[in-house]
Order: sequence, then structure tokens, then C-alpha cells
Amino acid sequence: MKVFCLLFLLSLGGVGSGVAQSANTSTAKQVQAHEQRAHELLSQKNPALAAKEFAAVVALDPNNIDAQANLGVLLFFQKDYAQAEPHLRKAVEQQPELTKIRALLGMCERNLGENDLARTDLQAVVDQLKEPSVRLEAGLELIELYTAAQELPKAAAVVEVLRAGAPTDPRILYAAYRIYSDLSGEALLDLSVAAPNSGQMHQAMAHELNRIGNTSGVIADLRKAIAIDPTLPGIHFELAEALRASSDLKLRAEAEQEYKLAVAANSRDEKAISRLGDIAVEKDDFDGATTYYKRALALVPGDADATLGLAHVYIEKDQSAAALPLLEPLVAADPTNVLAHYRLSTAYRKLKRPADAKREMDAYQKYKGIKEKLGAVYKDMRLENPQDEPDK
Repeated sequence: MKVFCLLFLLSLGGVGSGVAQSANTSTAKQVQAHEQRAHELLSQKNPALAAKEFAAVVALDPNNIDAQANLGVLLFFQKDYAQAEPHLRKAVEQQPELTKIRALLGMCERNLGENDLARTDLQAVVDQLKEPSVRLEAGLELIELYTAAQELPKAAAVVEVLRAGAPTDPRILYAAYRIYSDLSGEALLDLSVAAPNSGQMHQAMAHELNRIGNTSGVIADLRKAIAIDPTLPGIHFELAEALRASSDLKLRAEAEQEYKLAVAANSRDEKAISRLGDIAVEKDDFDGATTYYKRALALVPGDADATLGLAHVYIEKDQSAAALPLLEPLVAADPTNVLAHYRLSTAYRKLKRPADAKREMDAYQKYKGIKEKLGAVYKDMRLENPQDEPDK
């Protein structure tokens, strides 16, 4: 916190200072001496003594922006919010473009319980702040204000601003998880009130059941959704995916027809087309699979599923050289693609390139292990529903 404070203070060097032109020379010299001493103390990382020097400047020259701002910052980081607030406000009133100082003013106001003022100041500057640490602190404060007021869409918009600058920060990711979960819950509740017997309601229920791994429940709700409205966008593909995930071989066999219905409803559904290619491979119909995969790739060039499928066909047909131009760019674009590493290793092995095959197999083992660990963590975190029925 102290380092953050000092960086914040030192960044104010260009704010400017000085006494009104009508002030006498003696006062001006005193101000200059206190300012010089304050900045020396800041460079020596002695903010407590620097605060006293800035306070002396403010007493001599209340309109000195540099002193007002720096004193406000120092008092804020001493958690003396009541004393910090008027100094920060004075600086912002004199120079509104001081976005970092206004952000700190907003955080100060929130600590004082002045939430309306805090919202006004924070939302005015959060997307203008350039320094990552300041933007993050101000953004998280604003998110808390929005969520407390149940203004979740506004909170989500701030999350996106923060993620653009720090996409892997756990505080932002947790805020995103919490907000989007709440938004999802609100939407589901609204849907249950507005249209409790609609196809969309059963579709939403299926999504919730899928989260906890209740495949049989997913299938049942998707069938109800189709019975109510067979034209729901993507509904046949969703049912096909659930059927294909079932341990019941009879249900798995029904997936192909649902994929075909999905394509009939949307001829540009490259995912359904690619899945039909997968089913053709399972039947050893490599020519049929090739047709499906190429059709999917014509719709969405570079589609990972279709690319992997077509490469697999080439490898099975002893055409591994043809698989390389498909798999190598895929691995380069997404080094965590486990299946791409495995199939590329197989292709290299068949082409008698053992070093390349080993490299890709090592990558496969590495990312497979990481994903298995993440899967175990997610499974441990997932809430178990005692009423879930096992797949038959």
C-alpha cells in the first residue's frame, strides 16, 4: 500500500503549484521551501513528514493544487478519510482533469459512506484511468457500489473495462463470476415468472442441470422444450449433445438424428455438421466424414473441431502429410489444445519424425495433466444435488 501511495504522489509532479501573484515575497519563499522539502521527503519515502510540509503549504496557499492533492493522498493512505476528503475535493474542483485524484476522492467518499458522491466521481473517471493499479482499485470500488444497489448490468460493464487491462487478475475474475452468476440467476427468475411453461424455461432448466452433470435431466427438459416449440434456435443441437454425452447406448444412437435436424433447421450450423463427421468416423465412413468436415470448414475456416476431425481422417487413411497443415497452425493458435498435440504427435510418428512426435506427446501429457487437475478442482467445487438421478 505504501509503494502504491508513493507512486500516486510522485505522479503529481506536473500538477503545478504557487501562490497568488499578489502574495508577498516572504510567503512565496516559505511556500517554495515547504514544497521543496515535501518532495525531497517523498523521494526519500517518508510520507509522514512530507504530509506536514504539504499541510504547511496549504496553510499558506489554500489554492495550491499540488499541495492539496498530495496532502489528500497522504491522508487517504493513512485512512484519515474525513481529513483527506476536503483536500482531494479542492484539487479536483480547481483542476477537473485530475482523473487519478478524482478516483481517489471517490474511494475516500465511499469510505465515508457518501455513496452517491462516490458513484458520481468513480463512474466519471474509471474508463479514463491509464495507470493499471489506480484503474483496478477504482473499478473494484465502483463494482461494489453497483452490486450493492443491484445495478448488475452497470457492474458488468465495469468488469469488462477492468478485464481489458488485467485479464488474469483473480479479483476481477471473481467479480466477473459473481456478477454474471447473479445476472444469470435474475434472468432465470424473471423467465420463471414471465413464462414458466415455455420452451425457453425448460431450455434454461436443462442448462442448469447440465452444470451439475445431470445428463438424464438435461435430456428430459430439452425434450419438453422441443415438444413445446421445435423451432427454438439451437435446441436440436443441444439435445444431440446431451444424448451423445449419455452413457446409455440407445440414447447415444439418437444423437445423429438430432444433429441432422439441427442442420435442417440451420444449414450453416458448422458444429452440428462437424459432429455428423465425428459420427461417420465412428462408423468407419471416412469418405462421408471428409465431406462433413470440409463442409464445416467451408462455413467456418479454421473451426477447431472440424480441423481435428479432418486431420484424424487423413491420419487414419495413412495421409499424415496432409494432416500437418491442419494441425500445426491449430497448435500454434492454441497451445493448450490437448487433442491437437496428440494427433500431431501421431502424424509425426507415422512420418518417421520421432523428435517432433516426442515434443508433441510431451505437450499432450503436460496440458492433459493441467486440465485433469482443473477438472478435479471444479468437481470438488460443484454442489451436489441429492435429488439428481444417475444416467440409466
